[in-house]
Amino acid sequence: MHHPRIARFRDAATLREHLAAIAAPVPLDDAPLAAADSPLAVPLVLGDRTAGNRWCIHPMEGWDATPTGEPSEMLLRRWRRFGASGAKLIWGGEAVAVVPEGRANPRQLTAPACGQAGFATLVAAVRDAHRIRFGTDDDLVVALQLTHSGRFSHPDHRGRRPRIAYRNPWTDARAGITDDTPIVRDEEIPSLVDAYVRAARDAAAAGFDMVDVKACHGYLVHEFLSARRRAGPYGGDLTGRSRVLREIVAAVRSACPKLLVGVRLSLFDAPPWQPSGEIAAPATGDGASDYGFGIDPADPSRIDLAEPIAVLRMLHELGVLAVNATAGSPYTTPHLLRPAAFPPSDGYPAPEDPLCGVWRQVDAVRRVKEAVPEMTLVGSAYTYLQEYLPHAAQAIVRLGWVDAVGLGRMALSYPELPADVLAGRPLVRDRICRTFSDCTTAPRHGLPSGCYPLDEAYKRREPEASRLAEVKASSRR
Repeated sequence: MHHPRIARFRDAATLREHLAAIAAPVPLDDAPLAAADSPLAVPLVLGDRTAGNRWCIHPMEGWDATPTGEPSEMLLRRWRRFGASGAKLIWGGEAVAVVPEGRANPRQLTAPACGQAGFATLVAAVRDAHRIRFGTDDDLVVALQLTHSGRFSHPDHRGRRPRIAYRNPWTDARAGITDDTPIVRDEEIPSLVDAYVRAARDAAAAGFDMVDVKACHGYLVHEFLSARRRAGPYGGDLTGRSRVLREIVAAVRSACPKLLVGVRLSLFDAPPWQPSGEIAAPATGDGASDYGFGIDPADPSRIDLAEPIAVLRMLHELGVLAVNATAGSPYTTPHLLRPAAFPPSDGYPAPEDPLCGVWRQVDAVRRVKEAVPEMTLVGSAYTYLQEYLPHAAQAIVRLGWVDAVGLGRMALSYPELPADVLAGRPLVRDRICRTFSDCTTAPRHGLPSGCYPLDEAYKRREPEASRLAEVKASSRR
């Protein structure tokens, strides 16, 4: 199915016409404004810290830590680029596993391996780069994302070793779940909470302003939110399903009262999509469709934000300062969270104009913000807008639909976009992410994640660049 490329729209007005025609009315201002007049330049207060503008960098895993889980030079290069981006909120840097067995890949950072010293290296990379570029880091807020990968755990080269909250026919086969896969027992959860607390203490001692408790994309804490069929105190109704998340947040807040706490949350899930582009039927055998969060169990293709809104209210009461909103899972529904012109190698052709995916997330965040205005919200899915990302970001913040605009893939190819926009400089067209999905395809095949088409450091990285080219050619065939 052909969808028009963003670069073909000559101005914001013509793109607005197309958005209206496909019922995806993403707001667009006619032109981005320089800092003196831009809504994106307004400082964002987060507790006793202040981020100097409304640009945010999402956590971006590189699959390139040391084998023991400590920062490597390529990893630190990425963090320095984030620091020099001009964004004043660095949300998490990348996911750090709180226990070694919770790594999503054998080259993921781990909290025990990093400790305070390793975390201090990350903070210094960001802050030093920011000071060199902008003269001060007084208005920079830096967070660290903490996670357990759950059913997607692949901690070393011996292969996957998933831990699950419950058996989920939607994703069990894709994640390699068998009858022998262990379910996390109730009595194990206190030690998991303790691991988050230890990591948060090290992060606070290292100089991080905030930690993010990752509750998105199908990883363990997020999976608990849909554990309707799990018996006991950590499943069933929403009070039970949100208990793990709430216990982690409360424990971190108690142990580290000066540390800000945020949550990256998938607002909605969906049944998995197949490479054919057709939606998969839940393989439950009993017709049930309640294996997701933020959906209508009677019609799992329909978003229902009642429970996500309730969770945001719970988190606000617990002292969570901000929620970074996303959606779906990169393994089963990549088009929901990363609208793209070109699918990753394990994906499928776009089943809709990717701009519909942008609007779906923009609209979900708008609805959540309207329901819980007291919660600071960071939005996602902006990269596919490409040249018109600044136009949309400015309009959506101006309208009050979101508090800050997050950049993911765009920050790999063009980290300085926020600085250029606020300075009134034209965008550098040959650095704009065109959503080739190489940053997703590479890690699917055990390669470091980065922008191989546009970042010279990855273009020249051998033998990884050649291997990626072979993978893509094979996928096309």
